[in-house]
Amino acid sequence: MSKNREPKKYMNPYLGGVLLGLVLIVAFWVSGRGLGASGAVKSVVVAGVETVAPQHAQNAVYYKQHSEDSLKSWLVFEMLGVLVGGFLSGAIAGRLKFSVEKGPHVSGKIRLIAATVGGIFFGLGSQLGRGCTSGSALTGMAVLSLGGFVTMAAIFGTAFALAYFARKLWL
Repeated sequence: MSKNREPKKYMNPYLGGVLLGLVLIVAFWVSGRGLGASGAVKSVVVAGVETVAPQHAQNAVYYKQHSEDSLKSWLVFEMLGVLVGGFLSGAIAGRLKFSVEKGPHVSGKIRLIAATVGGIFFGLGSQLGRGCTSGSALTGMAVLSLGGFVTMAAIFGTAFALAYFARKLWL
């Protein structure tokens, strides 16, 4: 990004929500399933274990359940699309830069550690909850599942309750 070029404004969040809903409808129409992200990570982990420790993968029930062509799962391609799309969107909007967003009272190292720990907890929670926010909440709500509505309320409720404690990482 050149120094003279100002980054474009973010998309209107209401328009973004409508577009996300349309993507969800297309996902149901094309694949017969909603959106999800944690399944892609699971597929990559299974493929990695099968490559590094094939004997362990053959003997463990968990890996056997998720073994068949794990990297050919549609969720893997969905997440690759999210990564490429995010990269292209950032490049087009002039926001593509490699820096750590953080508050003035915290170091970049602490911010990265907090993000990593938060990501690990979120990943573990998605496996315990049998899906990530996209799969459990967004897709669940789209099919009018009570569990989807409860999951969304729990996600936002927990975020609201913990925001006070994590706010110093940004403010």
